[in-house]
Amino acid sequence: MTTTPTPQSDGFREILKQYWGYDDFRGIQYDIIRSIAQGHDTLGLMPTGGGKSITFQVPALACPGICIVITPLIALMRDQVDNLRRRGIKAAAVYSGMAHQDIIATLENCILGDYKFLYVSPERLGSEIFQIKLRHMDVSFITVDEAHCISQWGYDFRPSYLTIKDIRKIADVPVLALTATATPEVVDDIMHQLDFRNGQLFRMSFERPNLAYIIHRNVDKQKEMLALLREISGSAIIYMRNRKLCKDISEELVRQGVSATYYHAGLPNSEREERQKAWQNNEYRVMVATNAFGMGIDKSDVRLVIHMTLPDSLEAYFQEAGRAGRDGEQAYAIALYDKQDRANMMSRFRLAFPDKDVIRDIYEHLCYYYQLAMGDGYRMTREFSLIEFCSRFHYFHMQVHSALELLTLAGYIDYRSDEESNTRLRICVHREVLYDAIRYDDPLYMRLVNHILRTYTAIFVEQRYIDEDRLARDLDVEPRHIYMALKALAHRRLVEYIPRKHTAYITFTQRRVEKDRIKLSREVYDQRKAKHLEKLEHVIDYAEDEDTCRSKLLLAYFGEKKKGSCGRCDVCTADYDQNPTNAVKRKIAEEIIGTLNANGPSLSATIKQIPVDNRQHLLVVLQELIDEEIIKITEYGRFYLARNHNPY
Repeated sequence: MTTTPTPQSDGFREILKQYWGYDDFRGIQYDIIRSIAQGHDTLGLMPTGGGKSITFQVPALACPGICIVITPLIALMRDQVDNLRRRGIKAAAVYSGMAHQDIIATLENCILGDYKFLYVSPERLGSEIFQIKLRHMDVSFITVDEAHCISQWGYDFRPSYLTIKDIRKIADVPVLALTATATPEVVDDIMHQLDFRNGQLFRMSFERPNLAYIIHRNVDKQKEMLALLREISGSAIIYMRNRKLCKDISEELVRQGVSATYYHAGLPNSEREERQKAWQNNEYRVMVATNAFGMGIDKSDVRLVIHMTLPDSLEAYFQEAGRAGRDGEQAYAIALYDKQDRANMMSRFRLAFPDKDVIRDIYEHLCYYYQLAMGDGYRMTREFSLIEFCSRFHYFHMQVHSALELLTLAGYIDYRSDEESNTRLRICVHREVLYDAIRYDDPLYMRLVNHILRTYTAIFVEQRYIDEDRLARDLDVEPRHIYMALKALAHRRLVEYIPRKHTAYITFTQRRVEKDRIKLSREVYDQRKAKHLEKLEHVIDYAEDEDTCRSKLLLAYFGEKKKGSCGRCDVCTADYDQNPTNAVKRKIAEEIIGTLNANGPSLSATIKQIPVDNRQHLLVVLQELIDEEIIKITEYGRFYLARNHNPY
């Protein structure tokens, strides 16, 4: 059963005050809330830190029924569910990796238990059990977070998001789409892909007046990084592309007396959570990380974000840079760039779009990997080790990852590269033996074992999925303490313990075919390749532009015009240097020569009227024109044009 949201009254501010303690909304929050509550399909464009969650949580509490929230960020999902529960609001989550019985129990609770929020990962939307249970839910509206993921022209396209349109056929309710990064082209595609009907668009300015965007070119990157950290105090993030370099740079910072840790997707989940929390609590000053770090991180006082290498799109850069200065105080987003970076980016681009014949070879080797005969494999799902596959068949990791994503888009497989599998546990010894073994250990061991035995049946017989976060909440300890206790019990062979991990899966959506029959359409391959290259060129242009305000460049990319310059970026502050760039010199020289052509030797009288931002620059250029004997001075101190030539 579905309903159109009908708020009992416009008590949105009262709800905001009651549950969040704020007196009023910020920016376009109220406009979005009123639009979705009135039943309009709504798209909200809000920069990172703009308060997106308020725009769906408040109207969901004002309207009858449950709000379905679709988000790809499992960590953020858990965090928001916990925050809502602490406020006395009933919320639940269903995501990839959960045990089947836990998914069913959660969905049943959402049908019968007066829940207000159900968070769902996009991969779960297509499952038969979810769609069956959804038909029996009283849904108020659907929220699509990170909505740019539904657009094939977005920087983080995810095919699983395309299922949302089908979900609307089951729950015929309004949709609220939210994103912090969308070009005008992506905005149109989001509305099309979500089948907007009489939709409304609300756009908040992406401008961040407190954030200085800066490019430092042709520097020793490691020395520059250290200099920046010593010059700019406060919490910092350093983005790398390479996992190993994250560890190396972090250790070097520690050797230099800077408190630092590192984070990437290859670390165990518990370790990532522990490091993230320690950094958020200021136990470490610097987080050195790949782009796996940052989404959903609620830390407002980051003063500095350094990109040692730029990402492949301005959308990704804007997201990552935007994690600095969310508290409104002065902050810096500084990218270190040299000419080698351009070559490296183009090399990665070629790996991201292997030749079509290479993609066909990878498909054939994938079939060999799983020992699939011709015509077999339909709906077969297997775990996939990218490292093992590349080692066996001699491919680059990125090359294979990209090929599998393109084969997914072409409909031959379903490649899920980062699904999370839940923790599994089995007790290996008799109850009495277990109790005897831990009787004199840390008291947590006994509390943990007793709680597990009360919570999970048949755990002596078979491996059971367990929820470490739930155990930690129930026992009022940190999740890392649960992890360490179970690891210690496993080391003593008292339990079998398989911690949750991120695992790749491949499902064959068609029977195996000859590689020569693999078709990669223009839309799947050629158009995507051209769009990816276009995005890459925008990043390179941004890094190499010496004449345009950085903020202006970024805002223009997202379809927003900025009247003045920011006054903070490297381009704007260069206007106040003694040595202007060649582009600035060229412009000033043209003004001087044009004035002399029009007014003869009266330059001295009209020089004050020449439009420049920095009078020192004008004097520098004028002196260089005199030195080049393009302009000469009479004995009476009058100027005249000796030859009409601009040396710049």
